[in-house]
Formats: sequence, C-alpha cells, structure tokens
Amino acid sequence: MDIGIFGIYNSLGPAAAAAFLFWGIFSITMHELAHGWAALSQGDDTPRIYGRMTPNPVVHMGWVSLILLALTGIAWGMMPVDPSKFRWGRRGRIVVSGAGPAMNVVLWLLCWGGLGLLLRDEIAANGSVLRAIRSLPEGLAFQMSIFLLIGGGLNGMLALFNMLPLPPFDGASVLAGFSRTYYRWMHNPKIANAGFFIVIIAMFSGVGGIMGRWADRLGVDLAMWVSGLGG
Repeated sequence: MDIGIFGIYNSLGPAAAAAFLFWGIFSITMHELAHGWAALSQGDDTPRIYGRMTPNPVVHMGWVSLILLALTGIAWGMMPVDPSKFRWGRRGRIVVSGAGPAMNVVLWLLCWGGLGLLLRDEIAANGSVLRAIRSLPEGLAFQMSIFLLIGGGLNGMLALFNMLPLPPFDGASVLAGFSRTYYRWMHNPKIANAGFFIVIIAMFSGVGGIMGRWADRLGVDLAMWVSGLGG
C-alpha cells in the first residue's frame, strides 16, 4: 500500500512517516482553531459553546478523519460557527473563513524559512534545497530538514486547496463575503447538497497535488532567500 503514511514510510522511512502524521494532525487542528479564534473575535461564541476551543485533534477531526489520514493521506476538520452573530455581518465571513488558510500560510512560512536557516551552509555549497538535504549525513539535521520539508509541503497544499472558490471550501465563504451574487449562489440548496461530491472530486482529481507543487516552488524560493540572509 503506497499511499498515506505507508507511502511516505516506504520512500522516506519511519521518521518521515511520523512527521507526516504529526503535521497532518497539527496543521488541521490549528486551521480549525484559527477559524474559532476569528469567530470569537467577531462576537460569535459558538465555538466555545460547543467546546471546540481545545487543542484536542479528535474534537476537530474525529476518529474517521484521523484513520483516513493514516491510511490515505486524506483528512478534514470542522469548526462550528454562526455567521448571524458576526459583528461585521457578511464581511465577517472573510475574516473567519480566511483565518484557517492564513494559519496554514503562517506554518508554511515557518517551515520553509526554518529550512533555509537550518541548511544555510549546505544550500550555499550545493546551490539548491533538495541537493542540500541529500548532502546531509543521517542524523538530527537530516531528520529535522525532512520534518520541515513535509510540514512546509503539507501546509502549502492545505492553504491553497482550502481557498478553492467552491463550497464547502473556505475560499467559497471568503468570496461570498465580497460578492452578494456569489453569496446567494453558494446558499442555493442544490449547490449546498453537492458540497460532498465537490470535495471528493477535488481530492481525487489531482488538484491538491498541483497546488502543493506550486506552494513547494514558492517554498523553495523562500528557503533559498532566507539562507542568503546575512551572507
């Protein structure tokens, strides 16, 4: 079985598989908590009422999502909010819905920036991030570089994937905050009922992989830039 943790285990080893599991759980949990923090800032106490302001990933993801993360690499989370309570009304959707992907962008920046700092000398000697990683001997620095590489790749993909302008992705709610026409379209019962199929199609169409590669290219550029600071 060459998908999910199994695929990473076979290609990169047990430490990389553990890193994938960590980043999958941590990134989705932080994504959902960011939605919750933003909702609270908008005057919506729904996340707190439902006991969702917790770092417990089971609360945000559920056991089915956690198991599928391990088996297939696919997972999801949920944060209950009540847009009718947002103090900015429809515009509050932009803040609350955009907070999750924004959190993934922050983690993406930290991972790729950290990789650039960690591999500063190796990048200078080898001219690229991947060659710098391959040049490392097995040890703590190598394992940490793989850890950051997986974290950066996963969070970049999550940030872009969740900004797809299709319900139920966050990008649809963000766009609805700007456009009344799109807001009405998104709340059409037929569109809402198709949300599950939209998610399945998006997950298995390869869109996430394409977006992940875009984010990785930008991440490599960021790591290269950070590695040159102070040089």
